[in-house]
Amino acid sequence: MLEIATVIFLMSLAWFWFDSLRARESAVSAARLACDADGVQLLDDTVALSAFGLRRSERGWLTLRRIYRFEFSDTGNNRLDGSVTLLGASVQALYLAPHGGSVPPRLHAGP
Repeated sequence: MLEIATVIFLMSLAWFWFDSLRARESAVSAARLACDADGVQLLDDTVALSAFGLRRSERGWLTLRRIYRFEFSDTGNNRLDGSVTLLGASVQALYLAPHGGSVPPRLHAGP
């Protein structure tokens, strides 16, 4: 019986590790897309886990919620904070600190 419990524990640990890798990849991708859209540079091309917990999804299931922090620069000489919140593998929120990044071309006023 101890062997079965050990195998289940190790399998759960492996699932958690792979799920965390997948979530981190999603967070990096979301941060990169947001930085590109705002015309700023994602620094270090990485995110760091800052909070972790359980939340209910829209369907009522308990799901892992992770908040990742990252840094970006709008001038190349500063570091500003951003964050990505994931519920499971889907992005729930993305925040970039106020900055002077470029305005996307479709939002320019005038001719």
